[in-house]
Amino acid sequence: MNNLSWMPTASLEALQVRSQMLWTIREFFHSHGLAEVQTPILSHDTVIDRHIDPISLPAANLSLSSTGEQPMYLQTSPEFCMKRLLAAGMTAIYEITPVFRAAERGQYHNPEFTMVEWYRVGDDLQDGVRLLSDLVKAMLHLDRIDAMTYQESFLNQVQCDPLHASTEELAELAVELQLGVALDWSDQRDDWLNLIFAEAIQPKLGHSIPAIITHYPASQSALAKVCAADPRVAERYELFANGIELANGYHELLDAEELSCRNATVLQQRERDGKLPLPSKSRLLAAMRAGLPPCSGCALGFDRLMMVAMQAGAIDEVIPFPIERA
Repeated sequence: MNNLSWMPTASLEALQVRSQMLWTIREFFHSHGLAEVQTPILSHDTVIDRHIDPISLPAANLSLSSTGEQPMYLQTSPEFCMKRLLAAGMTAIYEITPVFRAAERGQYHNPEFTMVEWYRVGDDLQDGVRLLSDLVKAMLHLDRIDAMTYQESFLNQVQCDPLHASTEELAELAVELQLGVALDWSDQRDDWLNLIFAEAIQPKLGHSIPAIITHYPASQSALAKVCAADPRVAERYELFANGIELANGYHELLDAEELSCRNATVLQQRERDGKLPLPSKSRLLAAMRAGLPPCSGCALGFDRLMMVAMQAGAIDEVIPFPIERA
């Protein structure tokens, strides 16, 4: 039997569409005054996230004596280096780059995938949402994108206010919705919010047209600013289509000390989860102390956007060589 593992999993038609969509993205950003940049795929720093694990390379394998014992990381996002460029004086930038995440393989995941990320100085939450919406409308030939708050998505789908409900009430709701857990599954409020959102709300989002969810709870702010008008929520937004997350954006946090505190919290969560430690210090913190200007930024999974455009059922249909054939 012939071994066809050398063949791409995506059709030639899909690869042609991929090429055209990449040009469309570049044309869109060029018309909006954003400059394309290239930042390191391999870095001393890495984004700190409870649920995202980077792929690390031992320093000894890189013949870099200056790194000491510290590993280097294949980037899960170009965020840190792009923000360093903003601190250095660039004002409107985008990047199309491969990124890497460990232990992610499935219908919508490959350990290596393509991310489109952009930042524009002076933009707030609404500007960021508008730019994301305009890009997606251009890419998918749509007239509009739905938008609602995180709170509205809960009220619409499960008749619960996530900003007021107690941990106990959220646990009871999850059991009532038959999400496969018992009342003692967790004592962490965000665990229950994430479970309900992921299992009961997200699968229903963006089926007729894509939807942008805004104003996540402040406890899930990540690298977003907390909303001055309502400190219960953060100025964070995400894009969903066919129940799948495509993009994540922030009205960016500017305070280096606040970021350091948030990183410490996440590192403690990772330790409790039994995950490998990540470096608490980074050149991004130094750049923020030097002065990160007010801005909004967003990261978009290009391969998932292609899946929506082509009505593909799996990521393997829109990338040439997934991990098994790489």
